[in-house]
Amino acid sequence: MVPLVERLQNEEGVKVQQYEVWHNDENAKLMKKYDQNRCGGVPFFYNTHTEKWLCGGVTYEKLREWAL
Repeated sequence: MVPLVERLQNEEGVKVQQYEVWHNDENAKLMKKYDQNRCGGVPFFYNTHTEKWLCGGVTYEKLREWAL
């Protein structure tokens, strides 16, 4: 998903904040808070403005729709 996120940021000018959750307990807790048992893993995307979420690998179009 990294190349798609980079493309999204470059083409649409949006910022996707990324958090490392395997070795950082605070980030893992934050993911759990937003996940609410929807995904249970990574990648997990949550848009704090729209409250939309994505689980797993998705197409660029779906990622763009989620972000905008």
